[in-house]
Amino acid sequence: MSLLLVPAIPFPGFESSAGFRLEDVEGTMGLHSLESVQDPALRLFVLDAALHLPHYTPVFTDGQRDLAGITEPDQQRVLVVVNTSDSNPTVNLLAPILVNASTLACAQVILEGQSWDLRTPLPA
Repeated sequence: MSLLLVPAIPFPGFESSAGFRLEDVEGTMGLHSLESVQDPALRLFVLDAALHLPHYTPVFTDGQRDLAGITEPDQQRVLVVVNTSDSNPTVNLLAPILVNASTLACAQVILEGQSWDLRTPLPA
């Protein structure tokens, strides 16, 4: 699967990227690479939160859903960024990427006032 995600606002650290290619990582389910269209050297790995983190229940504001144009619950898809800089990979649950599954508009949002961690160890 290859999809072109279009950020409503630039992702932090990726301000010059107007689009990201979401690609499945071969041999895994729900793990994807997210590569800048403008600069393919800029790449993140993301997990499908619904598939891998069923306990993860972030609350999005109307403004956050509006950024991605989400008007119906079935349009919402949540990806979390994987950090592989340490020996044990972690995920950032505090700043997920909210994706409109219908239009592929997206936004990385910060979940203010919620107790999610920046570096949550991945479940075994």
